[in-house]
Amino acid sequence: MSQNADEAVRQAIEGELRLLDPRVRASRRLAGELLDPEFTEIGKSGRRWDRESILAALPTMDGPGPQEGPRVRVRDMVGRMPAPGLVHLAYATEVDGVRALRSSLWRLGADGRWRLYHHQGTPVA
Repeated sequence: MSQNADEAVRQAIEGELRLLDPRVRASRRLAGELLDPEFTEIGKSGRRWDRESILAALPTMDGPGPQEGPRVRVRDMVGRMPAPGLVHLAYATEVDGVRALRSSLWRLGADGRWRLYHHQGTPVA
């Protein structure tokens, strides 16, 4: 990977981990800064989300309140830059014994900031 690709992947990973932080998830403003205006998600439940619906639900999903710290365990996160302005992340999570494989696409905005464009979670036994 080139140095630019390395930096893009680093920024996407940083953003992904921020989105797993209960303090960020509890704040519509903080979470909203990380989501692309055209954000979509297919959750591990199979539900489809858009930006507005996920921002409304995030504070109550997969985790404790901000004071308790993160409960989401992340493993094996890897990133690649398949095209200019696009980073793909793949990783596994576990929350209270429930595991999922996750895939995220981060898109570079005209303002030079990376935002989550699409996310998918798939449950695993």
